[in-house]
Amino acid sequence: MDKELLKTFVEVSKTRHFGRAAENLYITQSAVSFRIRQLEQHLGVSLFTRQRNNIQLTAPGERLLPHAQMLLTGMQRARLDVALANNMRQQLSLAGTPNIWDAYLQFGINQIVSSMPGVSLVAEVKTQQESTRLLLERTLDLAVLFDPPKVDELIVRQVKNLSIIPVSTFNTKSKDDFFGKQYVYVDWGTAFSLWHAKQFEGAAPPYFRTSTGRIALELILQCGGSAYIPKMLATDLIEQQKLFHVGSVEHNFREVYVAYHRGNDQSDHIETIVNLLASMTD
Repeated sequence: MDKELLKTFVEVSKTRHFGRAAENLYITQSAVSFRIRQLEQHLGVSLFTRQRNNIQLTAPGERLLPHAQMLLTGMQRARLDVALANNMRQQLSLAGTPNIWDAYLQFGINQIVSSMPGVSLVAEVKTQQESTRLLLERTLDLAVLFDPPKVDELIVRQVKNLSIIPVSTFNTKSKDDFFGKQYVYVDWGTAFSLWHAKQFEGAAPPYFRTSTGRIALELILQCGGSAYIPKMLATDLIEQQKLFHVGSVEHNFREVYVAYHRGNDQSDHIETIVNLLASMTD
């Protein structure tokens, strides 16, 4: 099946807009329409319902999407493996959620790269669900996650207890001020959400909500406010007195896990990364 047709299909399913898909793929909108028609003719089904300003996947389109993503990922991995063959270098792929990168991985990726000179490392941002799927498909070697997948085929190991601390741009002392002065809620995963609900009980709704710690940090630094931020991310800013640690408010820990397939044949490299991640300090 033509790779360009699948890429176009995935992009349209993501944007739900032929024009935006064309811009992202650097082709014309008519070319996008032509490719989708070609794919539909090849499969003998309609992949999208096309109503004005409302493009939706059909049932066959929904079924095709994960297969298309898997095929494209596999093609990319194969191309990299072949390109690396001449240099006899091994390749290892690593993924983390956006919050994992913000709070943790960004501080250790240079150590991982420098400790593995014979390995070509591919590092990506993936959602929890996508990382689990790619691990099971054997197109991803290692995922770093807050909420570990409970799948028999995967080995899951805890590598860190990450400190998530209450900080504010205001030199406030009270819990009411922390939650009441432009409080930004960051989704640090399921366990944190359950814990946070008890801490937040009776407080006014958050000023802002986000799934990414970096967004919350930039927002409170620019506009003022408070949030739960990883200690690793906040330490320098606290020393510079751009942020204040609110000691009267309870802090939290988030367990960080690595997951990899039981049948992965790069166990030595994975063990190196696991040990490096476990040795990182707040």
